[in-house]
Amino acid sequence: MSGQPQAEWSGPVRDEIADFPVESTVTRFKGHVWNVQTDTVTIGDYNVERDYVAHTGAVAVIALDDQERVYLLRQYRHPVGMYLFEPPAGLLDIDGEPAWQTAARELAEEAGLEAQAWSVLVDFFNSPGGSSEAIRVYLARDVTPRSGGRIATGEAEEIDLPGSWVPIDDAVALVLRGEIGNPTAVVGVLAVAEARRMNWTTLRPVDTHWPVRDHLMETGRVRTDVAPRH
Repeated sequence: MSGQPQAEWSGPVRDEIADFPVESTVTRFKGHVWNVQTDTVTIGDYNVERDYVAHTGAVAVIALDDQERVYLLRQYRHPVGMYLFEPPAGLLDIDGEPAWQTAARELAEEAGLEAQAWSVLVDFFNSPGGSSEAIRVYLARDVTPRSGGRIATGEAEEIDLPGSWVPIDDAVALVLRGEIGNPTAVVGVLAVAEARRMNWTTLRPVDTHWPVRDHLMETGRVRTDVAPRH
């Protein structure tokens, strides 16, 4: 049986917003942090149902000290039943709070650190085949310990978050050996290594527009009724 010939894309290689009409949306499950919803969507000649996690969105922080070491904390993650090393990170669950301010707050709450210089490092989707979660990773430099240490927040697995300063090259090696698998760690570590190689010319201003986030909000793919986890 002959298959369909593979089409060749002739346009620019970059993500773009699609305009397939969503006929209806049904929330199948409403959890503490995210929902599972079903959209009925028309794609070409097909009318189909697609299930996905409606996520709040999140930010993460690659904190870099003057020895070019990144800060990774150790946190238990129940869905995989493992302790993972990852950068400070958190949900975009406070209405109206700019994303970079969420990142600065999470750096203080999870690592007890402050930074004087902030940039956008990289953006990515965590699992776009089944989740609307979009993540923006910031680079924080000129980092110092916060007076008073960590802000007391969280419960259970969030109470004890020991951290370690890891040289960039060592962190890259850990990622490539498969010894660190948290997505913000993998993406953030590889991105900061490349940004350094490019002499930091790839960094974007901290207040760079995030059109993907706007798109997800405008099309109802972001859960916005979550109580802040503090």
